[in-house]
Amino acid sequence: MARTWARWLSHALLTALALAWMSPLLWVILLSLTPNEALARGDLAPRMLTTAHYQTLLAVSQAPRWFLNSLLVAGTMTAATLVLSSLAGYALARIPFRGRNGVFLFIVAGLAVPEQAIFLPLHRMFAELELHNTYTALIAPRLAGPFGVFLMTQFFRAVPREMEEAAELDHAGRVRTFLFIMLPLARPALTTLGIFTFLYAWNDFLWPMVSATDPDMYTLTVGLSSLQGNFAQSESLGFVMASAVVASSPMILVYLLFQRYIVRGMALGGVR
Repeated sequence: MARTWARWLSHALLTALALAWMSPLLWVILLSLTPNEALARGDLAPRMLTTAHYQTLLAVSQAPRWFLNSLLVAGTMTAATLVLSSLAGYALARIPFRGRNGVFLFIVAGLAVPEQAIFLPLHRMFAELELHNTYTALIAPRLAGPFGVFLMTQFFRAVPREMEEAAELDHAGRVRTFLFIMLPLARPALTTLGIFTFLYAWNDFLWPMVSATDPDMYTLTVGLSSLQGNFAQSESLGFVMASAVVASSPMILVYLLFQRYIVRGMALGGVR
């Protein structure tokens, strides 16, 4: 009986903490569905909810195009990062070559360089190549991320050598071993890296704001930011909250779908 009460008490406590953690999100959703008249009166418990703020967002902006731009940029960046990081991590962890440790240290040193420090030369380089206001400019600078290479290198180093030796006995080459043995084993790390990369790309604001000056090339974060300056005062708080819900919905969905992979990837990394 005591154990049952303890389990119920722990569940109740965890539920209360989850609701407390979710309360800001629920509050934002409520404000985004509250009519302007109720917000002006300070009535945060209106009898009728409305989707007028979302309709206004679609009517006065290019939000659907910005959403697709963000989806294309984040999806392409995630896929390319997974491919490049897994290849580089496997090479640094498993393939012996001269200067391997130096290359790895050079990549790790990149973690200490803030991205703002390279904005000026990066902007000048893409301006000289006339690549601003293109998807290439929005995607390419983020592919050289040292975190992904570091994560995959550490993961592949932790895989027992016996796995590759067994593949060699079956006459599997380096490419086949990587594709059919190492990559399936690295699924938790790849999933974690993919989620983090997607969330980072979706939330990225500074570089898209610098590189994309054409409204047709805005990502969702940049586009909604420009709308807040133009319409926030006239449309009140509900419009801003509707923009926040639209911008954050894909991130919440991705996390809810893949949260167990995040936990598993972190747990495996901690054990190793």
